[in-house]
Amino acid sequence: MRIATLCGMGFGTSMMLKLFIDDILKAEGIKAEVIPWDLGTFKGQQADIIVAAMDMEMHLRSTTARVVLIRNLVDKAEIRTKVVAAIRELQGAAGSA
Repeated sequence: MRIATLCGMGFGTSMMLKLFIDDILKAEGIKAEVIPWDLGTFKGQQADIIVAAMDMEMHLRSTTARVVLIRNLVDKAEIRTKVVAAIRELQGAAGSA
């Protein structure tokens, strides 16, 4: 599974999200590759899940990946709840296919 964390420019937000998600995955015993990208670099890349701030929603409408939008980027509980739910959803879909 490949998870992309996105920000508009640079790598501040995407790197912070990556570090949070790495901790979550370790605690949950989930194996996934987490890659921080800015929006421009992400175009043309593939991911199963995209994690980004709410204000990035309009830029992600055409993606086929599962998009997880975060309201509060420093709320680890929100990030954990939404990311783990998205992973479980994809794992469930893969298991039933």
